[in-house]
Amino acid sequence: MFRTLLVEDSMGFRTTLHTMLHDRFPAMEILEAATGDEALAITTTYRPDLVLMDIKLSGANGLELTRRIKDADEAIKVVILTSHDLPEYREAAFINGASDFLCKETASPGDILSLIQDSLAHHKPRN
Repeated sequence: MFRTLLVEDSMGFRTTLHTMLHDRFPAMEILEAATGDEALAITTTYRPDLVLMDIKLSGANGLELTRRIKDADEAIKVVILTSHDLPEYREAAFINGASDFLCKETASPGDILSLIQDSLAHHKPRN
């Protein structure tokens, strides 16, 4: 089972993303978190294969969460999916362990689905 965690404080965007992923990958387990605390609890309990992480979250920073998730389990692939497409955020994302960085305003649904399809193609089931 391939698990994807959506870490996004905007319920509307999170729901849209969830629906898009479910329609394209119906066998994928899709988990959701609106806060950093929820994201950390879910990654500890469910060990998702992929995390789509916003940078600006209520009471949390997605870049710091990325580092904490990767420190706990480097096999989890974290992709930053944010509205804040600034060079310093891109650099910080990769320094903190992100595998990729997509801007919500310029990434098409096809870009997101392609990235996930690639993750699925390279997925190695865990023990």
